[in-house]
Amino acid sequence: MTSSHSELLSRHRKVMPSWLSLYYDEPLELVSGEGRHVCDGQGITYLDFFGGILTTSTGYNVPEVVDAIRDQAGKMLHTSTLYLIRPMIELAERIAELSTIPDAKVFFVSSGTEAVETALMLACSARESNQVLALRNSYHGRSLTAMSVTGNRSWSPSGLSPLNVSFVQNGNRLRSPLGHLSDEEFTTACARDLRDVIETTTSGDVACMIAEPVQGVGGFVVPPDGFFAAMKDVLDEYGILFISDEVQTGWGRTGEHFWGFQAHDVQPDLLTFAKGLGNGLAIGGVVGRGELVDSVRASSISTFGGNPLSSAGALANLDYIVSHDLQANALKVGNHLRGQLQANCGELGVVAEIRGKGLMIGVELVDPGTLTPNPRAAQLVLEACRRGGLLIGKGGLYNNVLRIAPPMSVTMEEADTAVDVLTQALHDADQSAQGQ
Repeated sequence: MTSSHSELLSRHRKVMPSWLSLYYDEPLELVSGEGRHVCDGQGITYLDFFGGILTTSTGYNVPEVVDAIRDQAGKMLHTSTLYLIRPMIELAERIAELSTIPDAKVFFVSSGTEAVETALMLACSARESNQVLALRNSYHGRSLTAMSVTGNRSWSPSGLSPLNVSFVQNGNRLRSPLGHLSDEEFTTACARDLRDVIETTTSGDVACMIAEPVQGVGGFVVPPDGFFAAMKDVLDEYGILFISDEVQTGWGRTGEHFWGFQAHDVQPDLLTFAKGLGNGLAIGGVVGRGELVDSVRASSISTFGGNPLSSAGALANLDYIVSHDLQANALKVGNHLRGQLQANCGELGVVAEIRGKGLMIGVELVDPGTLTPNPRAAQLVLEACRRGGLLIGKGGLYNNVLRIAPPMSVTMEEADTAVDVLTQALHDADQSAQGQ
């Protein structure tokens, strides 16, 4: 590292919390980007296959998005929801239509965490209950309420909660005690477990169940298609609302569908969104049935949610996603990327599973011949990819899952470049794990 870079790291550690994670033995400063490439403070260029944690959905320095932000910034940066905001209304109209929820209404906030907070507030207020169901291995944000429905102890520093939460089975076939069952049997067993949890751990009047269609921080865990249809059948018996947390799965990233819930033939009562909508702008929100969103019996505003700058940029970004059919690209390139990784690395002893949908690909690493998590191997691959000019992410309950999620505009050639780097890194990690 250069002295200026070392100095920046020292300054970071002096004023930032010790629990604020930094990737790499020598942390990076990213200063610019173009397309799917980023440049660090030392002038080194990388192919970015993590996209600001699935946030840079269309890529860096997209002219249509940059122009919209620049144009709005020249007019007005901010006004609160006490006034009519044209780009916010136009964006809400688009999202309401795309949501597929009948008579939908939208409320904008500034992050995924705040979106989850709002959705839980709506559900608990409407149902007059603070009882909530969530999935094991889930992640929903860093606030006290969002952490209370996070079923991953790595991201839950406190057991304090304003909610009464019961956790149910998730879709992780690899590590579930039900994983030996067929997809249909597994789904049925998880639905039975849900009913049993409701009957035994709650008083019955549960407000909602919140779930990620694909668990993101949990390691890109993909349940069988139809999993949430079976779960929602049980919820409907008790009048329990269903919140689909689409902060990571929305906007076509799973390839097969625009929203993650659509793989399960269900209709959520509420869905949360953030990340990829803004392509880096701070914007999130909730969309849901009109009467449910309107059920709050108090006045409210949002100081920053839906502000002119973030709404104008997000609207341009959403237009780009739809007009360039990035969902189709996510499916095509994602299937190719996952298939090549499976062919090149699927038989390695250190690789337990290569999974995902579209451009959400997880590679779970273990001690060869076992299912014992191997976070060291994941760190070795992360560092090796960086040396090879590729940035990826990590996750999973044990921090042993590689997370691969490039911008949805990624090309086939860029995917092949990433496969070459990942293949070499995974083979080297396998040799290390084998003691060779």
